[in-house]
Amino acid sequence: MIRALYSAATGMESQQLNLDVISNNLANVNTGGFKKSKIEFQDLLYDNITSPGADVGSGNVLPTGVQVGHGSNPVATSRIFTEGELTQTGERLDVAIQGDGFFEVQMPDGSLAYTRDGSLKVDSTGRVITSDGLPVQGGFQPIPAGTTSVTISSDGTVTTTGGTGTQTFQVQLTRFANPAGLQATGRNLYIQTNASGSPETGNPGENGYGTLQQGYVEQSNVKVVEEMVNMIVAQRAYEVNSKAVQAADEMMQISNNLRR
Repeated sequence: MIRALYSAATGMESQQLNLDVISNNLANVNTGGFKKSKIEFQDLLYDNITSPGADVGSGNVLPTGVQVGHGSNPVATSRIFTEGELTQTGERLDVAIQGDGFFEVQMPDGSLAYTRDGSLKVDSTGRVITSDGLPVQGGFQPIPAGTTSVTISSDGTVTTTGGTGTQTFQVQLTRFANPAGLQATGRNLYIQTNASGSPETGNPGENGYGTLQQGYVEQSNVKVVEEMVNMIVAQRAYEVNSKAVQAADEMMQISNNLRR
């Protein structure tokens, strides 16, 4: 009964974290380029009261054993990098990635980060920046003053036209062998880790890289109905674990109240 209390408690703690992940997904349903997460669990160690295959004499072995587990434990919150819906904005520097890849940005300390949020802007010097003012790397060049039109093709060729004439440059995307291994830092940014592997750069539309869609932004890949269903399942799992705690407590109470 003591084991049941602790096992059920681990189940309740696991479902609390599960609800935290679901809540964060729902909170970012309208966050551009956001990728939802899912939680993964493992069962804990087992008490092997009788091991399967134990020798019972005369060459006979037990076909099964007596193993009692100690509950569950969250081991990962995997980020799912499926593509979100593309929404048309008409803004000339809004760029959505359709397929695999990230935009590379430079952090204030000089390090690099990566994002799927293509809501790009131009600062006072013409640099292409994110909504947080971080310069976009990957071949993006300053947009000259007086530019009247900016065309971004699906293969990453950027053409600007204005009083200074026509300028063309090539932008590139970055990808990772294991994007789920990237570390989310907030502000729609990810940073490289040992799990993600080293960044690889390439032209959009080549060698498996995604293509660019000008005038569009990628929305979150969170599906509200799916997350609501997950929330109900988590709530019911939490509830049934609390019932197990209650049942174990009642059994202990009965044992404590035994009279000779």
